[in-house]
Amino acid sequence: MGKIPKLPEINWKLFITMILIIVIAVGLVKFIPKLIFKNDKEVGYMVLNKEQVPEKINEILPRYMMLERALAAKVDDQIYVIVTRGQKLTAGYDVNIERLELVKKEEETRLIVHATFKDPKPDDIVTQAMTHPYAIVKTELKELPQKIYLEVKQKG
Repeated sequence: MGKIPKLPEINWKLFITMILIIVIAVGLVKFIPKLIFKNDKEVGYMVLNKEQVPEKINEILPRYMMLERALAAKVDDQIYVIVTRGQKLTAGYDVNIERLELVKKEEETRLIVHATFKDPKPDDIVTQAMTHPYAIVKTELKELPQKIYLEVKQKG
């Protein structure tokens, strides 16, 4: 019969110390950001296509199409967020809402809308027509925020 090979001895103090360090590191990575940013909350949303946009939003949209901004509207107990890019002289411009973040600062509730703006490249062939790019999302918010801030990231 063959002999069973002898396993190396384990330095149990070192082994347990390493496990504790790993557990503490994972705990810090997971919970420290929540302690620092305890008042921040991501807001769920659904991007709407043109057919899903409520008629009341379609009625007010022309008032804001010339501006580059974010705004919210309450229609039938639903909160919608709209980001407009203003008037553009050609096609090829786009806007996407990437993330909504609810922040409580002092006594004020702020909604930060993180959006990506895409412009046509100088050598892109685009339609020579006025456009008004925008994006609309339906949120899980129950109340309108007191203030809305638009944070834009430029793409391509």
